[in-house]
Amino acid sequence: MFWLIENTDQLKGFYNKGYKEAYIEVIPYSYKTHPVTNKISLVYVHPLDAHKGYIISINHSESMPLNSEYIAELIDSYDTLYVWGKKEFLHYYVHKNIIDISLASPEYEMETTKAHQILQQRAKDKLDINRIVPIVKHYETCEKNYNNLKQYFNEPVNEFYNNRVPLVFNAIERSGIRVNRELFKQYFDKDWGDKVYTQYNYRTTTTRPSNRFGGVNFAALNKDNGCRKIFIPENEILLEIDISAYHPTLAASLINYTFDSRDIHKSFSKMYGVDYQKAKELTFKQLYGGVFKEYRNLEFFAKIQKYIDQLWYFFRKNGYIECPISKHKFEYKKLDNMNPQKLFNYLLQNLETATNVRILWDIIKLLKGKKTKLILYTYDAFLLDVCKEEKEDIKKILQVFKKYKLKVKIKHGDSYDFTERD
Repeated sequence: MFWLIENTDQLKGFYNKGYKEAYIEVIPYSYKTHPVTNKISLVYVHPLDAHKGYIISINHSESMPLNSEYIAELIDSYDTLYVWGKKEFLHYYVHKNIIDISLASPEYEMETTKAHQILQQRAKDKLDINRIVPIVKHYETCEKNYNNLKQYFNEPVNEFYNNRVPLVFNAIERSGIRVNRELFKQYFDKDWGDKVYTQYNYRTTTTRPSNRFGGVNFAALNKDNGCRKIFIPENEILLEIDISAYHPTLAASLINYTFDSRDIHKSFSKMYGVDYQKAKELTFKQLYGGVFKEYRNLEFFAKIQKYIDQLWYFFRKNGYIECPISKHKFEYKKLDNMNPQKLFNYLLQNLETATNVRILWDIIKLLKGKKTKLILYTYDAFLLDVCKEEKEDIKKILQVFKKYKLKVKIKHGDSYDFTERD
């Protein structure tokens, strides 16, 4: 059988081979277009029992289109799919058992060819560039990707990052954020229509996700230059839930410490004997930069220092540490210039991300079938586009934070540039 599948009979013949496991790669119209609004040009499938891969044509200039429903049926027939980037793949196809090999190869860069590079350079703004890149060149890159990545197919995967994390961030990306189109052009010099889509990347050194797409950093939108007023509700209001004193709370959970006040920074203020704002500054400097000598006698910081020392000892002795909740492993051989404080910071950021994924999972389940949507997440803040008819659901969402013993503050308004506060 030839490697190119471009008619129904060929597709049926391939389906009838009965393969059960495969590596799959989706080739969209363009890699510059967000997956939510993108279309599929080709699908590369390499069954693990086959000696070569196959490309199925959906919409390409060199071949006739195939019925996408038949292709979805073929994909559904497999017991296991291996992909590089499960979150991204889920924008195109849903499957019951996807193994994300990017978890074992986060720094891998997908192959390309001179033909790809030349055509992309000549037609920078063409939003269906992959439809004119020769199919044989797509096949060449996919075959190289398969051969480079097949070593990871039998590697154990982290269940939390394979089964929960991609589903959560895929769901947020799908929601999108409504924008004032003219203001978006004014601030970012881009016209993406009345709705924009974010793109999370959790293949980072600390596993704390970044969130940027097309040159816009959605995780670090300026709070002072007015750009946040670009983002407006599709329903009636935007509502943000901020977790108070998040890292001190997580650190306290690691050392089984209980503060003597509902306001953690107020507790620190009493400990230090300084005002509230100075207390916040001192606390964050010590959590991220190391405990000051003058405060090592305080119970909280004495326990923190002991925890850091024990963590470092285990890391050096065993070559790794395993994070709570996510079970992610930070390995000695994969991390450069590591020191005790830096290791603690990595663990804290992973604990933050894992806790947030739990929260996001619960919120997304609560909002299933609702008009209210979760549209943005940035470290300690969760942005909702709220339908006023569903305001009772906000109470249920606040209970999620209570379930995880987190204290929150709420902001709301008719744009992301909040002026009201509850």
